[in-house]
Amino acid sequence: MAKKKGIKIIAENRRARREYNILEKLEAGLVLAGTEVKSLRTGRANLAQSYVRVVDGEAYIVGFHISPYEHGNRYNLDPLRDRKLLLHKREISRLYQQVTQEGLTIIPLSIYFRDGLAKLEIALARGKKLYDHREDEAKRAAEREMARRRDQ
Repeated sequence: MAKKKGIKIIAENRRARREYNILEKLEAGLVLAGTEVKSLRTGRANLAQSYVRVVDGEAYIVGFHISPYEHGNRYNLDPLRDRKLLLHKREISRLYQQVTQEGLTIIPLSIYFRDGLAKLEIALARGKKLYDHREDEAKRAAEREMARRRDQ
């Protein structure tokens, strides 16, 4: 059976870039059940309120909603269950160290299929303060104004 090539984006966490300063990005695999994969292929996922937590040397995504597969009946699992992430031990320990010592957080940015496998893009991030939001909005407004004047 030939694998499909390329990337198909399923869901993105748009609020993440607005509410956090992204410091570093990583790609992680996911441990999923069969009906969850089928539901992802139909594009039924929501990353909005999810985050990554490290417990006993293993990384889990918490709050990631995958809608139950319509034809899955008794094989469907809890849509909000914690799902294990597949990362190297040294990546997990480095992330855990930075989260505990530096006050950072790990958030999911997007979920996608790459070469037929479900992958999750996660980021090490620092939460923005209110003045950071105002500063970003001022930058965007200035860029819009410059583009408007340039087009005239």
